[in-house]
Formats: sequence, C-alpha cells, structure tokens
Amino acid sequence: MIEGNDIICFSNDWDGDPLSKKHIATRLARKNRVLWVNSTGNRNPTASVRDLQRAWKKLRQFFGGCRPVAKNISVFSPLVIPFHGNRLARWLNRSFLRWSLRRACRKLGFQKPITWSFVPSSADVAGSLGERLVIYHCVDEFSKFTGTDATAILDMERRLMQRADMVVVSSSRLYETKRRYNPNTFLVTHGVDVAHFSKACLQATATPADCAELQRPVIGFFGLIADWVDLEVVRYLACSRPQWSLVLIGEVQTDTSGLRELPNVHILGRRGYSSLPAYCKAFDVAILPFVVNELTVAANPLKLREYLAAGLPVVATPLPEVLKLKSLVRMAQTPEEFLKQIEALLSEGRRGPDPAVSALMERESWDQKVEELSAIVIGLNGGGQARGRPPRAVRVA
Repeated sequence: MIEGNDIICFSNDWDGDPLSKKHIATRLARKNRVLWVNSTGNRNPTASVRDLQRAWKKLRQFFGGCRPVAKNISVFSPLVIPFHGNRLARWLNRSFLRWSLRRACRKLGFQKPITWSFVPSSADVAGSLGERLVIYHCVDEFSKFTGTDATAILDMERRLMQRADMVVVSSSRLYETKRRYNPNTFLVTHGVDVAHFSKACLQATATPADCAELQRPVIGFFGLIADWVDLEVVRYLACSRPQWSLVLIGEVQTDTSGLRELPNVHILGRRGYSSLPAYCKAFDVAILPFVVNELTVAANPLKLREYLAAGLPVVATPLPEVLKLKSLVRMAQTPEEFLKQIEALLSEGRRGPDPAVSALMERESWDQKVEELSAIVIGLNGGGQARGRPPRAVRVA
C-alpha cells in the first residue's frame, strides 16, 4: 500500500452509508492522512423539506470546521452553490472552495497532497491545491442520475478527466466511455468487506427482531431504494406468492405506494451498516432487480458482492458487471423470470447464508482492491510520470 501521503478525498457525505469511497479511504488512512471533503453536490436542489434540511446541516457542518472522525481522517464540509450550470455560481464555488480547502490543508500540515476525487464537481479546484497527483475515481455515470444538470456534469467530468494524472473506473462500460478523455485509465472493480458480511454465516449472529417472525421464505433487498430499483418485480413477486415475505431495507427515495398496500411487503427503512449481516441471515434469497438504462448498465452494484459475502443465493438483473459473477448468481430480466429463478433456488434447498459461497469472495476483498490501486499509483509516480502527460490505458480487473 502507498504510505506517508496526504490525500484530499472528494466524495459523498462521511456520515452516509459506507459506499466504495469510504471503504477505500479508510484503508488508505491506515498508512496515510486523509482529508475527506463532504459532497459538493451533483444534483440541483429543490424546495423539498429533505433538501432544506440538508442545506441547514451543511451550513452547521461548515461552521463546525475541519473535524477528526477516525485515526488519520478529518472531515471538511464545504459551502457550495449547487447550480453547476450557472457560471457565476461556479466561479463563486471555485474561489471559495479553493480558499477554504487551502486553509484546511494548512491547519492539517498537508504537503504536496494527492487529490483523489470521486465526484465531477471537484473539477474547478482539483489541480489547484498544490497537489503532486490528481486522481479521478469514477464509480457511476453521474450525468444520468435523476435531477442532475447533465450538460454541466458532463462538462465538469471531462475537464476533471483531462486534468487528472490518472482515471480509475469501476466498470467495463465506464472504462469504454472515459478512456477517450484520458488514456491513462484503469479498471479496478469494487471490493467487499468479507469479514463483516460473513458474520451472516455465524450461528452466534441473531436474526433481527423485526424479521424473526416473518413468514418464510423471506426474499430480501438492501440498498438505496431509488428510481433505478425495479419495484415492479417486488410487486409481482408479492402478488404472485402471498405466502412469501418481501423485505426491503434502505432509505426510500422513490414512490413505494404501490407496495405499501401489500401485507407481505415489509419496507423497514434504513438500517445501520453494522446490522446488515444479521438482516442477511434473515433472508432466504436476496434479489437485485434493476431498471435497465444508461445509469445501471454503467454501474457495478456494490450490494451484489455484499450479498455473496454473506453467503446468500442471489437473483439479479443481468447488468454487464453482474454477468462477471454469473457462476454465483441467477439471472432474471422479467418479473416472471425472477419468480422462476427464486423458486428454482428454493426447490434445490439453496436458501440462507452458505459459508462456502462467502469464502469465494475472499479474492474480492477491499484490502486487495486498495493494494491494486496503490500499485497503480506507485507505478505512475515511481516512473517519474509528469503531470498532464499520461501514458496508455491499462485494465486492472
């Protein structure tokens, strides 16, 4: 692993669910110092209560200053105007963000840092903070999220890629679309915290109380419940098999009214990361139903590896990155196919966590992925590569 570096990490909010960004940053922090910069926003705000509460929270966090949250990790919450298509807003953001980040770096004693950005909205400041290296780590097709200014996001992302010393992507589709802007592009797929999710296989792990009395089989999903989740599949399963229990765990950001009237659908809301292995133990089969569009085709669903690390049988939409694990996953494109595949698993006696399946994910651990990323950084920096002169594209899968 790389060590002794100061790293400025532009990402989502630190107190959100641990996504790929946090898994990578916490491992890098074992031997490096990390300044985690909370989300600078990709989506235009609305007048909703949720967005107003988020704005107030951002304001309070900014005035709270840079705060330590873990060993070698400090969090900074910037103030930005989230209208990225507006030139004045972008100029103000660039000026204020550059000043406030330089100030935070001085207080932390950062010297010649690495900027490791997971978000396009860092484009206006990345490379202007005295860095010796700029990395853009792309894990989604950000311009395809609902509510974004697609033109502005694409413009920022392209400028960031052209400015970066290297680009890392998490899926083959992203590799194909991003390498045209920076030939020094690397494919490193997501990892998984096997040690955490394999707890689902342990006898000592207790099933959560809100699932203990559910009628079996329990068909489960956890993750953000947004418009890319195909809830029609859930509804079809619930209506076709009223004796089954359908459990959805996660923050709800889309209309679920069509499910709430069904007595065998249980929408539990967000649950803490630490409790997810216990919920996996309650599942007989896990599902990953996605709407197929430009956003999901470019995605590498983190939850798939987490299901498998928990040892669960899985039925999933055959997205390109899902197909790479097809030996461990049953594929289904329609609600009818989801039903057929789930019934096949149940009839074969494949239900609940299996330690043998969990063990197969050891090769996909986050520790291994961070070592792969470190090797790329060492190769780039150790080879004397000058900023702005990237070599050829390389796949590291």
